[in-house]
Amino acid sequence: MKAKLGLLKEEDMSLATDLYQLTMMACYIKDKKNNTATFDMFVRKLPETRNYLVAAGLEQVVAFLQNTRFNEDDIMYLRSQGFFDEEFLDYLKDWKFSGDVYAVPEGTVVFNNEPLLRITAPRAEAQLVESYILSMINYQTAVASKASRIVEAAEGKPIIDFALRRCHGPGAAHLEARAAYIGGCAGTSNVAAGKEFGIPVKGTMAHALVMSYNDETESFKAFTDTFKNTKLPLVLLIDTYDTLEGAKNAVKIAKELEKEGKKLAGVRLDSGDLTELSKKVRQIFDDAGLNYVNVFASNDLNEYKIQQMLKDGAQINAFGVGTEMGVSKDAPALSGVYKLAEDIDEKGNLIPKIKLSEGKITYPGKKQIYRITENGKFSKDILALESEVIEGEPLLIKIMDKGKMTYELPSLEQIRNRTLEQVGKLPSEYKSLQNTNYNVEISNGLQKLTNKLIEDYKRGKK
Repeated sequence: MKAKLGLLKEEDMSLATDLYQLTMMACYIKDKKNNTATFDMFVRKLPETRNYLVAAGLEQVVAFLQNTRFNEDDIMYLRSQGFFDEEFLDYLKDWKFSGDVYAVPEGTVVFNNEPLLRITAPRAEAQLVESYILSMINYQTAVASKASRIVEAAEGKPIIDFALRRCHGPGAAHLEARAAYIGGCAGTSNVAAGKEFGIPVKGTMAHALVMSYNDETESFKAFTDTFKNTKLPLVLLIDTYDTLEGAKNAVKIAKELEKEGKKLAGVRLDSGDLTELSKKVRQIFDDAGLNYVNVFASNDLNEYKIQQMLKDGAQINAFGVGTEMGVSKDAPALSGVYKLAEDIDEKGNLIPKIKLSEGKITYPGKKQIYRITENGKFSKDILALESEVIEGEPLLIKIMDKGKMTYELPSLEQIRNRTLEQVGKLPSEYKSLQNTNYNVEISNGLQKLTNKLIEDYKRGKK
């Protein structure tokens, strides 16, 4: 048997869905119930450790909507399962997304119950795309939000994404690097992500290189000799044996480089008491007249550790963060959902829809988010019906019209800059690591419609 990589190819994306999406679609087609419907994708409740989210994943969703088709292999596979009749399989042969999409741009700060994405399309089309949309936006938004917290905790010191080896497979790592950069990271160790997305790639060495030579200084010299005439910043890992001795050995290398008109860019600490070691290492380099040599730290870091280290006076210029960011460790899953908000009946009448499950009530109708800014800072959001006139900045913009793009996708750099700008407009209490709830108001019109549908349901039960 030939080994398989286990990675989805672009041509296989049509089946990147849950079975029940296909079974529901088959019902819609059989019962001629493929009229237009509107669905919202939103996060019902923010994790306790998040005061805000950073929207991410839209570009991949757009690519999916533009390119997804069912090929002959897909149809043959579905036929082999024995679940679907030929009428439905014939429908899938010609499947193409033809709906409208509204979304908040990537890099936008969002909060609970605010639609990140709104799909209006023939019901079967809108149904199929749910699983992909949720998996893509939930994951990238989770990572971008975690990265943003870490970046804020670092107080302007660069954060490098080191998460590749801790992510749930290379496919997740690829998207994680993108989302981490959106969240404000300065670069990634992931070379494939650097190639595809244009993210600056960063890296030094591992302990294996140091241990492969007879002594530490010899390994340092081998590394710097290899790369001193390239663009790679020369950063040495100094904690393989004894961190302070490693720093002294790095001083020797730095002095040799100076004679050649070169500079040692920095050293990395990856174990021990990073705060105290950084102070001692900083002193060693300063005493040697090497104040330009930066101290870089890694080792299971997160926003809380980084904040405390800086509070305690750590002499660290940049941080590498892997595990905790790559899996968004304290909030690894967002409660992002995709719910029916509006129907159009056979006569063309708009029918708002509401879910009344305990603890899971949804807001009906097509909605818009309006953001109110005072003195350059966000003060509150208003979730309203699209038909209402509300003062404030509307956040949902049209991305696709009848399956065609109406929006020019920004570059990843532009998305990252949007995140930094948006977070910069948050009042300080929402950027702190203490839990603080941002004010998301429900408009009068939306609340009245919600109450009416609840009352209508209660009357219908009597």
